[in-house]
Amino acid sequence: MTTNTANQPEPSAADGQDFSSDAYLGMDLLRFLTCGSVDDGKSTLIGRLLYDSKSIFEDQLEAAESASLSRGDERMNLALLTDGLRAEREQGITIDVAYRYFATPKRKFIIADCPGHVQYTRNMVTGASTANLALILIDARHGVIEQTRRHSFITSLLRIPHLVVCVNKMDLVDWDQATYEKIRDDFEEFAARFEINDITFIPMSALQGDNVVTRSENMDWYQGPSLLHHLENVHIAGDRDMIDPRFPVQWVVRPQSDEFHDYRGYGGQVASGVFKPGDDIMALPSGMTSKIKSIDIGGDSIDAASPPQSVSIQLEDDIDISRGDMLCRPNNTPMSVQDIDAMVVWMTDQPMVIGKKYTIRHTSNEARCIVKGLNYRIDIETLHRDESAENLGLNEIGRVSIRTTKPLLCDPYRQCRATGSFIIVDEQTNNTVGAAMIIGETK
Repeated sequence: MTTNTANQPEPSAADGQDFSSDAYLGMDLLRFLTCGSVDDGKSTLIGRLLYDSKSIFEDQLEAAESASLSRGDERMNLALLTDGLRAEREQGITIDVAYRYFATPKRKFIIADCPGHVQYTRNMVTGASTANLALILIDARHGVIEQTRRHSFITSLLRIPHLVVCVNKMDLVDWDQATYEKIRDDFEEFAARFEINDITFIPMSALQGDNVVTRSENMDWYQGPSLLHHLENVHIAGDRDMIDPRFPVQWVVRPQSDEFHDYRGYGGQVASGVFKPGDDIMALPSGMTSKIKSIDIGGDSIDAASPPQSVSIQLEDDIDISRGDMLCRPNNTPMSVQDIDAMVVWMTDQPMVIGKKYTIRHTSNEARCIVKGLNYRIDIETLHRDESAENLGLNEIGRVSIRTTKPLLCDPYRQCRATGSFIIVDEQTNNTVGAAMIIGETK
């Protein structure tokens, strides 16, 4: 899949907040995405959130005001603070995933503004892949529609642990409590069919700012928190897998300098669990064991490493370890499987072909594979399984059996999102054609 990166800047001090590596280490960073149907107000909500929390630079505000005037808008269009592509501004829609960064005294945030059109569902999957929380917007005039169900199911499929349902545009239904409660009941009835453990409902008007940063005076019947208050206080410390240590090796670190003449470390990002100096360690797939000598980050040694830190690990023994290998505990190892059962979101116009060879990229590893079969395709509208389906088309989701050329070191996706997911790449075009979540080994 070809992805436009012009709308996806890396976190930096230029964004007005400290999003350096140290800022990512604590649990005070919340990654969340907005999703919903077209014109439900996703970009406007983010613009309002940034504007009312005073997280916008003056030049950004002036640019948005100037663009609004040139478009002939009656007031400043807050959606222009996130819609950066020319086509987005011309059409008034979101196409690419736009990332924005801001902070309050309580927490740092990374927002992924995802598109609402059906044909951009694959972009929504991209934004959801690393999120702790999802905001699903519903237009109070239209209620729960097909795209609402589609995005809700995808957030469940990707196991985003927290969900906030924002019933937006309440000002257009005269702040009617009965309308809000009907939408809440309809969504709860639909959501009961899949796993979402934490759902919060908030009625709001993103355009006017009601219940976004401050409580609304127009809906005194609502006694819950504002959106920002909920985002600042939602508990995310238990979302990561801290039980099963997994460290996919990305690079062998050999500085070849006088200061670090004999240094040999293994660089990568901690996928799950906690690693400490002195821990017994096993390198897979070789099965060789050793102990952790030191853990380094930015040239300094640290006492422990946990997700999502990127570190260099030194071992006490010289072991042949290379990119694609994985460090874990001897008594807590991942699955080593070649026959994989996975849920796949298809992300290209060319349909999935049974029997075709593809490339799999999993953590820091890569393997070739063949699609053995499609067990069923899911009807997003009804959640029924179509077992007669013969392939997957663009934005369709199904359960697929895959055979790889070599064993993958993985965990079920419900256990660890980092080691339980992979992408499928077309060997001829090098485009990403599918995103997969591992259920387990094919029996």
